[in-house]
Amino acid sequence: MMRLNANRFVIVGAGQSGGWAAKTLCDKNFSGEVMLIGAEEHPPYERPPLSKGLLVGRIQPSACHLWKEEQLRDAGVNVQTGRNVVAIDPTNKCISLADGGSVSYDRLLLATGARPRRLDIPGSDLDGVHYLRTIEDSLNIQRSVEKDLPVVIVGGGWIGLEVAASLHSQGAVVTVLETSDRLCGRSLPRPLGDYFFDQHIKRGVNVRLNTRIQRFDGAERVEGVVLADGTKIRASLVIVGIGVVPNSELASDAGLAVDNGILVDGRCATSDPDIFACGDVANQLFEGGRLRFESWKNAQDQGIQAAKAMLDEEVGSRDSPWFWSDQYDINFQMLGIPTLLSRVYRKGDVSQGSFADYFVEGDRLVAVAAVNCPRELREAKRAIQGLRQFDVEGLRGSAICLESH
Repeated sequence: MMRLNANRFVIVGAGQSGGWAAKTLCDKNFSGEVMLIGAEEHPPYERPPLSKGLLVGRIQPSACHLWKEEQLRDAGVNVQTGRNVVAIDPTNKCISLADGGSVSYDRLLLATGARPRRLDIPGSDLDGVHYLRTIEDSLNIQRSVEKDLPVVIVGGGWIGLEVAASLHSQGAVVTVLETSDRLCGRSLPRPLGDYFFDQHIKRGVNVRLNTRIQRFDGAERVEGVVLADGTKIRASLVIVGIGVVPNSELASDAGLAVDNGILVDGRCATSDPDIFACGDVANQLFEGGRLRFESWKNAQDQGIQAAKAMLDEEVGSRDSPWFWSDQYDINFQMLGIPTLLSRVYRKGDVSQGSFADYFVEGDRLVAVAAVNCPRELREAKRAIQGLRQFDVEGLRGSAICLESH
């Protein structure tokens, strides 16, 4: 049951996860005050459009907002945008803000997200070198793009590939530089990494693997990228997408347990029972280990679960991790997490633009990746969750077995 003295719940971080937590507290009719504090000037918004619709000017920033600020206020949320939290005092249960203010709390939720990992090489501070994380980042890149503009994208992960597809559609001449021997190597097995490599090459994007950057050239604005072998690539615009760093400094400075994010249990609780964490900053329990899930669905789901936990409600079981990406005419979705032990079976025809990869361990389906065939994903979901028997022999008879790594 809710403790009678729990009169103020404070959420630090007004992104998607923090926004859903605030909305859930109001939907659950929490009788105390819900305060949502965000460093940006926007109400909570989702980030996937930043590398797609917003980046190419197809939508306006307001289309990214989960709700209008007045809607949140009408629901009972005290929204504080444009304010930075600089410290947490768990003993006295209050937070300090950069403007000198302080706020007390009964329970605190940290939804501080993550920030782009910076590239520290000569020339990295030149104008024209961008990172993509916020609405303002997306708009700044959008304003710089024009037909035949030479663009270099550093990093062949999801952000890099989505930006490459978006800017190529605007007529830019795009080069993607990746240090490893495959695209999306941290999240995809080789067959799928090879698929995305082929799709970008086919459309005219220059993709270079096993490539290291020495420096960015230019006087005041970037003019080129110099590789370790001396090769120079023209670039009037550079977008760096080499991963993110969890914003866990507030937690570590306050003495909370931190290791690649804020450590939380199955109820999103940190090492302090009155402080919770969710979203990209939370390092959560998963199948006997720990993971940080940097995905749209996890941000939403964990925000809702954290709110329930703050109310001392049952949070329920979590869905299998789900991720999606849109590039060109490709809709890619993955449910579950493949492992090094997975055997991969491919159903469908790559040449026809529609197929699904099934990842199997023993007689168990652990993940499925679908390209332009969402029905396969829907049908596999119940098997991954153990809600129905999975027909391994039937899959072997109808699909091609691939080398996964």
